[in-house]
Amino acid sequence: MDTRVDRLRITTRVGPLDVRQVGHGSVALLWHSLFIDSTSWQRVEPELAEHRRLILIDGPGHGQSGDPGHRYNMGDCAAAAFEVLDALAVTDKVDWVGNAWGGHVGIVAATNQPGRLRSLIALGTPVRAYRSAERRRVRLLSLAYRVLGPAKFLTDGVAEVQLSAATREHDHEAVALTTDFLRTADRRRLYNAIRSISLGREDLESRLPGIDIPTLFVTGSDHAGFTPDEARAAISQVRDGRVEVVADAAYLIPLEQPGRTVELVEDFWRSIT
Repeated sequence: MDTRVDRLRITTRVGPLDVRQVGHGSVALLWHSLFIDSTSWQRVEPELAEHRRLILIDGPGHGQSGDPGHRYNMGDCAAAAFEVLDALAVTDKVDWVGNAWGGHVGIVAATNQPGRLRSLIALGTPVRAYRSAERRRVRLLSLAYRVLGPAKFLTDGVAEVQLSAATREHDHEAVALTTDFLRTADRRRLYNAIRSISLGREDLESRLPGIDIPTLFVTGSDHAGFTPDEARAAISQVRDGRVEVVADAAYLIPLEQPGRTVELVEDFWRSIT
């Protein structure tokens, strides 16, 4: 495997984004979940880089990436991803792999500029908008974060949503990664991301019939926001869609179940070669 890592800072419409490249071959673009950064791919990155040139983006307000100083939406994020590809002179179609937020951006990218993606994998990605009760809860939590910062009840609450009960009990490294991110994140930038992406999340269900590339939806058995039944119903609207359920995982499937994630991703890529 080519172990060289290139790290760049690329100016986009959602601010300067921190971008890493590793591996060689056809390009796969990886975009992480909200409330974490591209370190959430670290357990699957070495294996996937044996087969692809991975482009790993830290979304705005996350990791070392900046912030545009105003609200933005999924369409802006998708356009920014293409700006990254343009800056890296990537002209061939790419395989998109997104976790939660990254899956949302991938769905928008696949329907806004379908000619630039070869395939789409969305891991733990609810397609509907928040229900009223969910939106109120997120709004209250975001306000609490803005005022109090990474208080323990907030970091614990986020970990409880993102990670399955089995992960929280047995995988202390994964728990530490999620809670440490919240403790060290730039509060202003992350708050803007929560307001822009979480509270501003559009309902993506109407876009599903417009996806015209091979697509894999993966959800965790403990994902309360995107249950296995919801995932099956969603993928049934995609022309060339498949679905998988990963046991003992919630939102952060690549972090919680890396071996199974690698297996699913590589099997899917082989099936469309």
